[in-house]
Amino acid sequence: MAEKKLYRSSENKKICGVCQGLADYFDMDVTIMRIIFLVLLLCCGGGLLVYLICALVMPVKK
Repeated sequence: MAEKKLYRSSENKKICGVCQGLADYFDMDVTIMRIIFLVLLLCCGGGLLVYLICALVMPVKK
């Protein structure tokens, strides 16, 4: 069984590639992940903080 690793996408990205990387890791559509971050941003503002932390911590997949 292949080990899954969490990476930011360097190819399919809108801002930093965080949503695409998370969508690949959890095997879901990137649009759903972007909607989740948008809802978190609009509801409590936590989406921006989580996104920024992920953008800083997650390595880029080359």
